[in-house]
Amino acid sequence: MSPRRVSAGWMTGAVPGSILTSGRESDRNRGAPEIQRRKASDMTDSPRSQSPPDAEGIASAARKAAKKGPPPVHLWDPPFCGDLDMRIAADGTWFYLGTPIGRKPLVKLFSSILKREGDDYFLVTPVEKVGITVDDAPFVAVDFEREREREGEAPGQRLTFLTHVDDRVTADAEHPIRVERAEDGTPRPYLTVRAGLEALIDRKSYYRLVEIGETETVDGVEWFGLRSAGVFFPIIEAEEMRI
Repeated sequence: MSPRRVSAGWMTGAVPGSILTSGRESDRNRGAPEIQRRKASDMTDSPRSQSPPDAEGIASAARKAAKKGPPPVHLWDPPFCGDLDMRIAADGTWFYLGTPIGRKPLVKLFSSILKREGDDYFLVTPVEKVGITVDDAPFVAVDFEREREREGEAPGQRLTFLTHVDDRVTADAEHPIRVERAEDGTPRPYLTVRAGLEALIDRKSYYRLVEIGETETVDGVEWFGLRSAGVFFPIIEAEEMRI
């Protein structure tokens, strides 16, 4: 993975003439062609007659799937329907057709049907799968809370992170923290959110984490790292911290 710089934050904007628009349509955008909603009547057995994937159709299907709770993306295996001109920038901003998506609820909806297969990312519904571009990690962890372990659990602490789409994730064996190094040696910390999808921990949160780090010997080597939910996550060899 090539190094990328991260700065947490939201960009606002709108895609003209679609459900992605934030607020009223401006005079500048009035009259712009609307994104066509995919209709069942447009779908035939011939691949050539199928409409290309579009964000509005994906969003409509996602809303229906989310009515009974979080979409069970891991259970869906629909056919691949092509790539969508949608991108998640390194700072967590979602773009459609080159324009930032300014509606956070819509971004949260799209993020709920995000799926990773190898190094590729897709938006998945029960009937279709479309590819999108992710510059770095699809999520950004913008804050965290440090809590003591609950009654009956082993003594220690729990580190619970908040992502830019309001997911709350506690670092543990199923949601590990890992740290990569950029070419210049800058640490790039990540947290697993779900099913191979990671959040890049923003700089301010990482500096706070370093302040509460501790050392532990792993395979005969002393490491500086973080402990959460009874699991130790190595960050850097302790010897390097002393240089």
